[in-house]
Amino acid sequence: MKACWILALVPTGLLAQSIDEEALARAIFQDLNPVSIRANVEYCGYVGFTAEGELAYSQPTRGDEGSCLSDDPDNLELITASYHTHGAHSPDYSSELPSGTDMEGDEDEGIDGWVATPGGRLWYIDTTDMITRQICGIGCLPSDPNFVSGESGIIEQSYSYDELVIKLDE
Repeated sequence: MKACWILALVPTGLLAQSIDEEALARAIFQDLNPVSIRANVEYCGYVGFTAEGELAYSQPTRGDEGSCLSDDPDNLELITASYHTHGAHSPDYSSELPSGTDMEGDEDEGIDGWVATPGGRLWYIDTTDMITRQICGIGCLPSDPNFVSGESGIIEQSYSYDELVIKLDE
């Protein structure tokens, strides 16, 4: 796994999702998703700004098979988003979508979120509007070789919180 990646960026107002933050999320998950899949556990952390105004991320915290609670970051002055993986593919979990709990946790912290799935999808959670949208689909991030496409049914490009909860109850 690479050390913390830093992009020079001075915040001039908090945008819901910057292109630089998306690039950073993709870079985090390029390294972290394979580790998460091999260990079959979630990893999580935070994205934000250092005291110098640089976009960065915290070191990942190892969770368990179905959850992860991030350590407080030492390197971030301002947290803008969480990030976490969903571990290995399992027919017992709806791991190709963020969960309602994922959205609620980010909302409670007042931040947005990034989620990587075993199928290699990247999701963005916007807690202002309580929607999640698929940034890129199957295989855009490293994926689990045991992933079965279609096993979770039709996956839409975005879901409101209410739509997501209904989808996950199906």
